[in-house]
Amino acid sequence: MPLFEVTSLLVIGGLIWLWLDSLSAREIGMEAGRAACLADGAQLLDDSVAIRSAWLARDDDGQMRIRRTYGFEYSDTGNNRRQGSVTLIGKRVVTLYIAPYIV
Repeated sequence: MPLFEVTSLLVIGGLIWLWLDSLSAREIGMEAGRAACLADGAQLLDDSVAIRSAWLARDDDGQMRIRRTYGFEYSDTGNNRRQGSVTLIGKRVVTLYIAPYIV
Protein backbone atom coordinates (compact mmCIF):
# COMPACT_ATOMS: atom_id res chain seq x y z
CA MET A 1 0.00 0.00 0.00
CA PRO A 2 1.20 3.48 -0.74
CA LEU A 3 2.22 5.71 2.16
CA PHE A 4 -0.72 8.08 1.63
CA GLU A 5 -3.27 5.27 2.06
CA VAL A 6 -1.61 3.92 5.19
CA THR A 7 -1.41 7.41 6.70
CA SER A 8 -5.05 8.10 5.82
CA LEU A 9 -6.18 4.85 7.45
CA LEU A 10 -4.20 5.64 10.61
CA VAL A 11 -5.68 9.14 10.83
CA ILE A 12 -9.22 7.87 10.28
CA GLY A 13 -8.68 5.12 12.86
CA GLY A 14 -7.36 7.67 15.36
CA LEU A 15 -10.37 9.94 14.83
CA ILE A 16 -12.79 7.04 15.31
CA TRP A 17 -10.99 6.06 18.53
CA LEU A 18 -11.15 9.67 19.79
CA TRP A 19 -14.86 9.87 19.01
CA LEU A 20 -15.67 6.60 20.81
CA ASP A 21 -13.47 7.54 23.78
CA SER A 22 -15.21 10.92 24.01
CA LEU A 23 -18.64 9.28 24.02
CA SER A 24 -17.57 7.03 26.88
CA ALA A 25 -16.11 9.93 28.87
CA ARG A 26 -19.27 11.98 28.28
CA GLU A 27 -21.40 9.16 29.74
CA ILE A 28 -19.17 9.05 32.82
CA GLY A 29 -19.45 12.83 33.19
CA MET A 30 -23.22 12.69 32.83
CA GLU A 31 -23.53 9.98 35.50
CA ALA A 32 -21.31 11.99 37.86
CA GLY A 33 -23.42 15.13 37.33
CA ARG A 34 -26.66 13.19 37.77
CA ALA A 35 -25.40 11.55 40.99
CA ALA A 36 -24.23 14.90 42.41
CA CYS A 37 -27.58 16.52 41.65
CA LEU A 38 -29.44 13.61 43.22
CA ALA A 39 -27.29 13.76 46.37
CA ASP A 40 -27.85 17.52 46.61
CA GLY A 41 -31.60 17.31 46.04
CA ALA A 42 -31.36 19.10 42.69
CA GLN A 43 -32.55 18.17 39.22
CA LEU A 44 -30.19 17.75 36.26
CA LEU A 45 -31.79 19.75 33.46
CA ASP A 46 -31.90 18.58 29.84
CA ASP A 47 -30.36 15.28 31.03
CA SER A 48 -27.08 16.12 29.29
CA VAL A 49 -23.63 17.59 29.63
CA ALA A 50 -21.76 19.68 27.05
CA ILE A 51 -18.04 19.74 26.43
CA ARG A 52 -16.38 22.99 27.50
CA SER A 53 -12.75 22.11 26.97
CA ALA A 54 -10.46 19.22 26.10
CA TRP A 55 -6.72 19.22 26.50
CA LEU A 56 -3.87 16.93 27.44
CA ALA A 57 -2.93 16.48 31.10
CA ARG A 58 -1.03 14.00 33.23
CA ASP A 59 -2.87 11.74 35.63
CA ASP A 60 -1.64 10.73 39.11
CA ASP A 61 0.60 8.06 37.58
CA GLY A 62 2.25 10.54 35.23
CA GLN A 63 0.55 9.13 32.13
CA MET A 64 -0.62 11.56 29.46
CA ARG A 65 -4.43 11.53 29.23
CA ILE A 66 -7.15 13.72 27.76
CA ARG A 67 -8.57 16.19 30.29
CA ARG A 68 -12.19 17.02 29.49
CA THR A 69 -14.41 19.53 31.23
CA TYR A 70 -18.15 19.23 30.75
CA GLY A 71 -20.74 21.79 31.75
CA PHE A 72 -24.31 21.13 32.74
CA GLU A 73 -27.31 22.96 34.10
CA TYR A 74 -29.36 21.99 37.11
CA SER A 75 -32.19 23.40 39.16
CA ASP A 76 -32.42 23.43 42.94
CA THR A 77 -35.89 25.00 43.16
CA GLY A 78 -37.47 24.06 39.83
CA ASN A 79 -37.70 27.74 38.83
CA ASN A 80 -34.08 28.47 37.99
CA ARG A 81 -31.10 27.24 35.98
CA ARG A 82 -27.72 26.97 37.68
CA GLN A 83 -24.36 26.03 36.20
CA GLY A 84 -22.27 23.04 37.19
CA SER A 85 -19.22 21.31 35.76
CA VAL A 86 -17.40 18.02 35.90
CA THR A 87 -13.76 17.46 34.90
CA LEU A 88 -12.33 14.10 33.90
CA ILE A 89 -8.77 13.05 33.27
CA GLY A 90 -9.04 9.96 31.14
CA LYS A 91 -12.08 8.13 32.51
CA ARG A 92 -11.67 9.34 36.11
CA VAL A 93 -13.66 12.22 37.60
CA VAL A 94 -11.22 14.65 39.23
CA THR A 95 -13.48 17.62 40.02
CA LEU A 96 -17.20 18.17 40.21
CA TYR A 97 -18.64 21.62 40.86
CA ILE A 98 -22.18 22.53 41.81
CA ALA A 99 -22.62 26.11 42.96
CA PRO A 100 -23.72 26.35 46.59
CA TYR A 101 -27.13 27.90 46.89
CA ILE A 102 -28.05 30.60 49.34
CA VAL A 103 -30.91 29.85 51.67
